[in-house]
Amino acid sequence: MANAAIVGINWGDEGKGRMVDLLTENYDIVIRYQGGGNAGHTVINEYGKFALHLLPSGIFRKGVVNILGNGVALDPENLWKEMQEVEKQGVPLTPDNLKISDRASLLLPWHRLLDGLEEARLADKKYGSTKQGIAPFYADKYSKKTILAGELLYPKHLMERLQDLLEWKNLTITRVYGAEPVTMEELEQWLENYCEKIKPYICDTGVFLRDAQAAGKKILFEAQLGALRDLDYGIYPYTTSSNAVAAYAPVGSGLPSAKLDEVIGVVKAYSSCVGEGPFTCEFFGKEAEELRTAGFEFGAKTGRPRRVGPIDIVATRYGVRTQAATNIALTKLDILSYMDEIPICARYSVDGVETDEFPFPALLNDAKPVMTTMPGWKCDISGVRRWEDLPKEAQDYVLYIEKEIGCHIGYVSVGPERDSIIIR
Repeated sequence: MANAAIVGINWGDEGKGRMVDLLTENYDIVIRYQGGGNAGHTVINEYGKFALHLLPSGIFRKGVVNILGNGVALDPENLWKEMQEVEKQGVPLTPDNLKISDRASLLLPWHRLLDGLEEARLADKKYGSTKQGIAPFYADKYSKKTILAGELLYPKHLMERLQDLLEWKNLTITRVYGAEPVTMEELEQWLENYCEKIKPYICDTGVFLRDAQAAGKKILFEAQLGALRDLDYGIYPYTTSSNAVAAYAPVGSGLPSAKLDEVIGVVKAYSSCVGEGPFTCEFFGKEAEELRTAGFEFGAKTGRPRRVGPIDIVATRYGVRTQAATNIALTKLDILSYMDEIPICARYSVDGVETDEFPFPALLNDAKPVMTTMPGWKCDISGVRRWEDLPKEAQDYVLYIEKEIGCHIGYVSVGPERDSIIIR
């Protein structure tokens, strides 16, 4: 297929990075089209183990051009630090294989400050922010009060804009939150330490992408988080502040004329969730700790323990429909090998009525899981590479999910390494 998007079907943390890293051998360009550095894509390959937060996961493939699109919350500080870490492990980064859209807005130092101040104000009603400044950033972007990456190339204009924004933003920082103001000296230091470093990578990626499209290049669009964290279709207000759905890929990538030929939705073989908000299928106590430990479920960005539970058929079916997925990659099937029986959240009960439909967000706190189980396989499957070599119980589990969510499962991941995959 010429163009494909790899997207999350659930709450994020499904394993999108390992799928992008696997599939980029078939593509010429990989584009991050939304989100910021508030989530991590874990990738394991010949270079080592990485937790990417802003860099596209195609950065490890020779000959692949990686683009940070205009829909990304571009944090120069975190990006530069991540670039240094990747290069230290032998991955070359040049303006030839990494390009930053000149229309991407910059996440400014006060965005992280405001994120932390607001979460502190909310106290026990907090949204579970990673405090990376994402919500304040997008609020300012849609208020037209951010700096575009391309403005870094025009210093006189840049400083005038920054001075105006600084005066405006300090009104909120000092009068609403009672915090110390950000100074121009701090901004100048931030420009020198981080923004100057990424300037060589900034260009008109729209022109590049239009030329690539005309030349028949294959493009892979990489999403951050999942459908249930999408600003419009997720568990609002416990969502991210951008659109993680595949439909936004052409807009956020910088190639609005792009057509998606395939949408690969990534689903974990069980459920996990970082942050606050309703999580109907959640496990607690010993049951949760066993699954969390087996799957090493700790946030790639924050390190905090993820909430875990069985696969949620209701939420997954909703995510498949929201993403318009045409193919599914089921990840971490090997993690369930320790279980005698595999638990499944098959339906929801809302106000005593069972349903297959994902409820309106305001009703989710009252939703209860309707559980079923399937036999476990109780053996190590991490070395399996062919569908027919999987235990029948594992095959039955995959086929049950496929039938219930209404989408073909074309990839079954049995480990984090690039080659730990079964292709159906």
